[in-house]
Amino acid sequence: MRISVSLALTILTFTNWITFPILLVLSALNGLLKGLDMPVRHTIVTETVDDRADWSNAIALNSVMLSSSLVLGPAMGGILIATLGVKYCFLYDTLSYIPAIFTLLAMQLKVRPMQTLTNLKDTWQKLREGFEYVSKFQPIRAILLVLALQGLVRTSHVALMPVFAAKILNGDATTMAHLSTSAPIGSLLACLYLSLRRGIAGLERLIVVAQVLIGMSLISFSLSRQVGLSIIILVFTGCFTILEITSSNMIIQTLVAEDKRGRVMSFYALAMVGTMPFGNLLAGTLADNFGATNALIVCGSVSILGALWFSAQLPAVSRWIPR
Repeated sequence: MRISVSLALTILTFTNWITFPILLVLSALNGLLKGLDMPVRHTIVTETVDDRADWSNAIALNSVMLSSSLVLGPAMGGILIATLGVKYCFLYDTLSYIPAIFTLLAMQLKVRPMQTLTNLKDTWQKLREGFEYVSKFQPIRAILLVLALQGLVRTSHVALMPVFAAKILNGDATTMAHLSTSAPIGSLLACLYLSLRRGIAGLERLIVVAQVLIGMSLISFSLSRQVGLSIIILVFTGCFTILEITSSNMIIQTLVAEDKRGRVMSFYALAMVGTMPFGNLLAGTLADNFGATNALIVCGSVSILGALWFSAQLPAVSRWIPR
């Protein structure tokens, strides 16, 4: 379905029929489809790996691919815009779905018995069962809650990046490009580390450490007035962010019951991505009223407070890891 949105954007831009309202509608539709697509992507990673002991490596490698795309995608987009124009970015995006579709068609997954949902009532019943499972399973509940809290603040620097690049660091478009690429590079380094790690023992403590360091990085970035130092800080910010997100993913997918995996990963996607727009709104509101520097200090402090709360949940979470 997402290829249809990309194809529509390509056709409309090449025919010069694209307008701002149409762009908003297609962007909203693309976000909706991405929300449906993300839980399936996370779930299918473990479906393709037979040995449960290799799940953590598979999840980490999946994050490596995502982080790599975050580095290469903006770079390729910038090259296409500078050389050919914006419409060729949409064309490239459309064509990129073709090998992905052939790859999915070539996959041979084991057939699992599934209950057919015949009506809307059945669907709501399954969602309610998933919510009850998440709310009663303490380790998953704690991780999802802290992910939702972190979603409100962890990407606040992204929303305020233009302000820091132009007004605080006195830079230009090149400065913005360097700052935007820094965090994905750190993300890639974190994923490489996690891909070499086996098992999930100790990841719950890594989540706490990563949250504290995310908060410290946001505060440090807000106080930096040197471009080079800001770039280095953002590399660490991206690294700690992926350590938190991917470690949470590893623990959840390993602990969750097989028949609840899809529904739990839907809540995971909601906690991780669904809160980000509200976080951007929060960051923008704080920056508008108290300044960009103070806004990031507040967000960084919230991240550290969230880590302190999750550290109190560690004993209960850690008891489930050896099982």
